[in-house]
Amino acid sequence: MTGLNTILIVVGLFLAGGVYSFQKQKMPLSVVILLAFGSVMCLAAGVLRIQGIWE
Repeated sequence: MTGLNTILIVVGLFLAGGVYSFQKQKMPLSVVILLAFGSVMCLAAGVLRIQGIWE
């Protein structure tokens, strides 16, 4: 696993934690949705790079 894969997955997990925290703090739904979208994109990019599909 290269450095970029690790960074993408760690950032995705960090953003996923932010989604949970923002939801508990009753932040606006649009902010939570944008953060969730960013988290999913980072995690997907990291996994696809690990599998060698997206280089």
